[in-house]
Amino acid sequence: MADIARVGVVGCGQMGAGIAEVCARSGLEVRVAETTGEALEIGRTRLHNSLSKAAERGKITAEERDETLARLSFTTDLGEFADRDLVIEAVVENEQVKTEIFQVLDQVVTRPDAILASNTSSIPLVKLAVATSRPDQVIGIHFFNPAPVQRLVELIPALTTSDETIKRAEAVVQNVLDKHAIRAQDRSGFVVNALLIPYLLSAIRMFESGIASREDIDNGMEMGCAHPMGPLKLADLIGLDTVASVADSMYAEYKEPLYAAPPLLQRMVDAGRLGRKTGSGFYPYA
Repeated sequence: MADIARVGVVGCGQMGAGIAEVCARSGLEVRVAETTGEALEIGRTRLHNSLSKAAERGKITAEERDETLARLSFTTDLGEFADRDLVIEAVVENEQVKTEIFQVLDQVVTRPDAILASNTSSIPLVKLAVATSRPDQVIGIHFFNPAPVQRLVELIPALTTSDETIKRAEAVVQNVLDKHAIRAQDRSGFVVNALLIPYLLSAIRMFESGIASREDIDNGMEMGCAHPMGPLKLADLIGLDTVASVADSMYAEYKEPLYAAPPLLQRMVDAGRLGRKTGSGFYPYA
């Protein structure tokens, strides 16, 4: 079983930056790619700020922060991923965009045993796998937000994924990244989102129909069910566009009404009110 030492992360948004941080803090050499220099600088700043805050809060030492930053490099050229042992795609939840990235990675990653992974939360892994010439080396490695804090990672093999790829992915997640891995079948939503998304959509429908205020819905679940965060606050944290995308993928697969995105959610996405990341969702944010 070949060791994984060099990681590539495609995308340096909220999830991509978090995954890159987790890998670099675990001692891996990480190269992060973005589409433009501007996006790359935003991502670099996001990573630097996150590590600095971790040091200020005593989660890591100043020396560990500097060592982690030294293990990070940045590029706008996926061709620089040629030597990567593991590449994790973490871009927008769009099947066409992800498929095109996997086609490029298949061409540029030259290591014959490299694992190509997706952080998708809903798109069938087999569709990404068959876009490459090495479908046995494609797997889903789904982190949760914020990746440096959340311990869970879902491993999702496609029908084509080899046992060797599954074992290697599980080993790096558990033994190197110190995360708890659970396995899921390649079904839209996997384990967590298959349970979570209908719950979030039910809360949105309740608010949309005027049954209860946003505060009462969230307080009800926080104080009545001991949830650390109410469903509307959680939807804002995840991103309403992501919630809608996952809901659409699950509805397309199962055709169950409980997976259908409510009209209010679609209107909020159309209006650009996506939650915390845009400063406005079900709640306003500074």
